[in-house]
Amino acid sequence: MPVAHTSPAVSKVARLVTAAAVLAGVACTAALAPPALGQNAGRFAPGVLEIVPPELDPADTVQTDSLVEILAQPDFRWTPNHSAESRTLLGKAETIRFRRDIWCLEFAFKPMRMIEVDVPQPNGKMRRKLLWYLVYRVRNTGAGLSPSQAEDGTFTTAQKSPGELRFIPQFVLVSHDEDAEGKPLGKEYLDRVVPTAYQPIENREFPGGVLQNSVGMANQVLPIESGRAVGGEWGVAIWEDVDPRIDFFAVYVTGLTNAYRFENPEGAFQPGDAPGTGRTFTRKALQLNFWRPGDDIDEDEREIRFGAPLGRADAYSSDEGVAYRWVYR
Repeated sequence: MPVAHTSPAVSKVARLVTAAAVLAGVACTAALAPPALGQNAGRFAPGVLEIVPPELDPADTVQTDSLVEILAQPDFRWTPNHSAESRTLLGKAETIRFRRDIWCLEFAFKPMRMIEVDVPQPNGKMRRKLLWYLVYRVRNTGAGLSPSQAEDGTFTTAQKSPGELRFIPQFVLVSHDEDAEGKPLGKEYLDRVVPTAYQPIENREFPGGVLQNSVGMANQVLPIESGRAVGGEWGVAIWEDVDPRIDFFAVYVTGLTNAYRFENPEGAFQPGDAPGTGRTFTRKALQLNFWRPGDDIDEDEREIRFGAPLGRADAYSSDEGVAYRWVYR
């Protein structure tokens, strides 16, 4: 029986075709394989993230008030003979403009969610609980303002990058429900650190990534990001034992900006007191409005809506449909 012979040229072509087929198969397999761990962490479809851009208000760079530590000193009062009383130390202390630089971070978040996990109890046992949580991202875009004085004595504000920043968060979930007499219930819930909840939440919301709790987030340094670079730091706020009857609530996020206000209550400072006695401070916070048309039976995260509802916006001190606003509290 004759034996078939193949020329060297034909054999070479056959080997090339075989190699190409193998490479195509490898490429196809790689395309169908799941992404590497953490490769798509933080990448979501358009519209999943609600992004709140930094808000810089020039009014936050100045506050007009009095210096009560000087005004409370009776020995400082006297009547000048050759100038106005407004030129004395007491006169100048009555009206002082305190100026400061401000900065603000970008805040983005996913929808408010719920999850059931086993939570350790003081008696050492585990208890199944329903937790409310909010996955978020913070970014330092370099947004900042600084007051500067012109030659004519007037002040203006200009953009000034704050450099690296830290986000020291405080998340407070506040109920805006009312009792039968129309009075606010006044229920507030601070963000909790629940160690057993982070892995289940990461697996569900942030596969392959790490979500910082409020303690870990405070240790992260946020460099300035510009252009198309979108990184930031990801975290999660968790609330435990939230009253299931709550229908109208807001989440107040503090730490996104260094803007603050202070007040000196009448008579709070007395001669001999330490400087600053009686002075109260409020910080600028981001208010996120939510509502849920459900009840305390079979709580469902799909019932939670973002924005102030029709007919109840006054409870949020905002207009109907307003999703977020900046407030001092």
